[in-house]
Parts: sequence; structure tokens; C-alpha cells
Amino acid sequence: MRELRREIEIDAPPERVWAVVTDFAAYPDWNPFIRRISGELREDARLEVRIEPPGARATTFKPTVRAVQPNRELRWLGRLLLPGVFDGEHSLRIEPLEEGRSRFVQSERFTGVLVGLVGGMLAKTEAGFEQMNAALKTRVEQTAAQS
Repeated sequence: MRELRREIEIDAPPERVWAVVTDFAAYPDWNPFIRRISGELREDARLEVRIEPPGARATTFKPTVRAVQPNRELRWLGRLLLPGVFDGEHSLRIEPLEEGRSRFVQSERFTGVLVGLVGGMLAKTEAGFEQMNAALKTRVEQTAAQS
């Protein structure tokens, strides 16, 4: 098992962060890591997600939504081939902070027999988390300033 986790504080309430995180149509405009998401935002729905980690090939996969908690969490599970080969449970969490601020936590827990063989890819994925978190902060704070 291997877990990646990156977090960032955003000067906006959870509702504004959630609005940007769940506006999949706008991802190509601001998100350098998850370039596209399509599908329904409901548990057990299948999404189509295209990621472009820095320095790595773009990948499109079709995870299953595991949790949708408005203003709190979006979580999905993606698999390579069969369960137990290479599974990744991705979470986008929003935690309320004092003074109308939020903490955005992006994490992924990888399990399966191939996890030990893909360390380089996971490092690039982690860099993608960093890029996305910074871009999300900018996008949300700019949107909040314009309101």
C-alpha cells in the first residue's frame, strides 16, 4: 500500500471550493493535472477522468464514485484490469477552517500487486497533486474576489 497526500489552505468557505471542484466542465480552463472529468456526480456512477501528471504520459481511466458529500468530499475508486492488481482510491476533501477559510486535501491510496513497481509514476502523480492544489487555490480565491 502507498498513500499520497497534499493539502493547501484556501481563503474561501467550503461552498466556494466545492463549486469549483465539482464544475467539471471548467477543468480544462484551470486544472493542470486533472484535465477532464465527465459523468454524473453521484455514488456508484462511472466517471471518465483524464490526468496529465507532469513529465508523464496522459492517462484516461473510468473510476467508480464512492462518495459525494457536498462541500466536504468527492471520492472515487479506479482499477487497472482486475481488483488487486493496481487500485487507487482518490479523495478530494474540503475541511472548514476559521474565518470562512478552507483546507483542501487531495489524497490517493494505492493498493495491489503492482504498487511497488510504479514508484516513479507515483512521484509524478504527487507533483500533479501539488500543481492542481495551487491552481485550485488561485481559481477559488479569484472567483471569491470577483463576487
